Amino acid sequence: QVQLVESGGGLVQAGGSLRLSCAASGRTFSSYAVGWFRQAPGKEREFVATISSSGRLTYYAESVKGRFTISRDNAKNTAFLQMNSLKPEDTAVYYCAAEGTAWVWNYYLPEKYDYWGQGTQVTVSS
Repeated sequence: QVQLVESGGGLVQAGGSLRLSCAASGRTFSSYAVGWFRQAPGKEREFVATISSSGRLTYYAESVKGRFTISRDNAKNTAFLQMNSLKPEDTAVYYCAAEGTAWVWNYYLPEKYDYWGQGTQVTVSS
């Protein structure tokens, strides 16, 4: 099993940047694929980005492609989401999720991940 704790959220002006972290407990974080999702008020949880257990494969939602970068440091049991050129529509609670496999097929579906963090709020002002 793995426990996940997100951090790094906050309030930022449009055009600004934030870097979210997802710290994992457990010795086998390197065996888990990781996904980032977000949920805005009144909306369903939506896929943002995913990274394979090795870090070699990544994929992004079209809405964040070119602005967000997902990465991981398995030696530090941490995954990251670098968010640049933030827009007000990026405002949401951001969650990291993990699944004990090298790659999550249908990675855009929240139900494909067994482990979730508590979320961190990101607010982008216009």
